[in-house]
This record gives sequence, C-alpha cells and structure tokens, in this order.
Amino acid sequence: MLTHEAENGTNTATLLARSRHASVRSLQRYARPGPEAVAAHVAATDPAARRRTGQWR
Repeated sequence: MLTHEAENGTNTATLLARSRHASVRSLQRYARPGPEAVAAHVAATDPAARRRTGQWR
C-alpha cells in the first residue's frame, strides 16, 4: 500500500502518518516507488518542461 501511495505522489508526512512510522528511514523499507513512477513525477514537476508546454502560468 505504501509503495502505491508513494508512486501516486502522496507526500512523506502523509505516508508517515498513515504507516505510523516514526522516521523516514523506517518508512523507506516499505515505500519504494519504481523508476517509472519517479520519472513520471520528475516530468510532471519539472519547471522547465512545464514552461515549454505552457502548463505553468
């Protein structure tokens, strides 16, 4: 569940609260987004790419 939520862009604070982990280090064991999810997140949040496509105004 945590991996899927991390891949969908759920922020770290929410993942920590939902999993009841005390630290990011312990959360890392369970939330491991795959390379495709990381690439999609980077592409969606890259300011330069957003300017090129006109999505950011």
